[in-house]
Amino acid sequence: MTIDRRQFLQGAAVAGLSAASGVGLAQGGGEPIRIGLLTVKTGPLASGGIDMERGLSMYLAERNGMLAGRKAEVIVADTGGVPATARTKTQELVERNKVNLLMGPLAAFEALAIDDYIRAQKIPTLSVAAAEDMTQRKANPWFVRATSTSSQCAHALADYCFKTLKYKRMILVADDIAYGHEMNAGFQRVFEDLGGKVIQKLFPPLTAPDYGSFIGQLKNEADAIFLGFAGSNGFRFIRQFNEYGLKGKMAVVGGMTALDEAVLRNMGDEALGIVTTCWYSADLANPVNAKFASAFRKAYSYDPGFYAAATYVNGAVLEAALKTVKGDVGNKDAFMAALRKTDVLTARGPVKFDSYGNVVGDAYIRKVERKDGRLVNAVIRTYPNVSQFWTYDPKQFLANPVYSRDWPPAKNLI
Repeated sequence: MTIDRRQFLQGAAVAGLSAASGVGLAQGGGEPIRIGLLTVKTGPLASGGIDMERGLSMYLAERNGMLAGRKAEVIVADTGGVPATARTKTQELVERNKVNLLMGPLAAFEALAIDDYIRAQKIPTLSVAAAEDMTQRKANPWFVRATSTSSQCAHALADYCFKTLKYKRMILVADDIAYGHEMNAGFQRVFEDLGGKVIQKLFPPLTAPDYGSFIGQLKNEADAIFLGFAGSNGFRFIRQFNEYGLKGKMAVVGGMTALDEAVLRNMGDEALGIVTTCWYSADLANPVNAKFASAFRKAYSYDPGFYAAATYVNGAVLEAALKTVKGDVGNKDAFMAALRKTDVLTARGPVKFDSYGNVVGDAYIRKVERKDGRLVNAVIRTYPNVSQFWTYDPKQFLANPVYSRDWPPAKNLI
């Protein structure tokens, strides 16, 4: 799919821009910059994937389809959230559509599936996915991540759960995919290093039709349960958790996408008071986000969350780098160097990268509240300038295995 002139004009209108005042696609010199968007429009991750497309469309529409004086063309590929399909679609974008760069994919397992191809083809990639080792032990020189690793915000939430919420024993439940494994592992490491105990870990399949068998296993000795779900799975788990009569008997906290705004809009009072963590909230008060969140809400009748903000933020990173190289994406080395040196204010706050290509940025602790008749992830604590290595020494961090189901080892299970 290519976003054409009509779609940009429509996007500009919903973004609060007026076609009547002359909004259109100005003619940039030479060929357009071709952006290959790897997203998910079918399957359990589709709600986030659709938001990825909307976020990028809105960013470009606000600029009349122009970045650094050049027309921008987006070619959208639906991976279906399947690693093999992600690889095939990536090859099509690069070899058939001749894209200059990639944005996405959504899922960590998809990013891992295309890692070697990105390296071989030297395709600059602005990731949404949180595959840890692509900016750690096996850092990909053609890859930057302006969102976070799987564990980056979970580290902060673990600190908050132990020090502020005073939890001592916790259960971790996450999708049985790389993202879930890494998020849980990061939470466990920080929580247990502080003195807490993870007494149970459960990993339902990504496409689990029902969570009853997992909810039936929950240990009642826990103070709280951490949810490391993607897509709509967090919403589905909480609904069944409450149906089993557990609401109020065990506190619930969540990772970056457990209660994303894309699914929060479908929830009711059962979500109130739940604490989550993320690098973004639609409720952030910075001026860039105030414009973005308002325009997105006006266009789609709900707040932007992780996935929409991911591509909107990536749009800002891309534009800043393009300005540095004066729109020249032909010199891949110079363009990639510009991406990695980006330091720009975005909807999430300031974005800059470490030497591995991963963002160093704020992580937010959020609580679900009702505001103006809708549920929002209100920011209640900010952890500034959070690194993917948390407070650990990077060399020591990288000397350990990548976060997984088995590392760090679980020594306190009951």
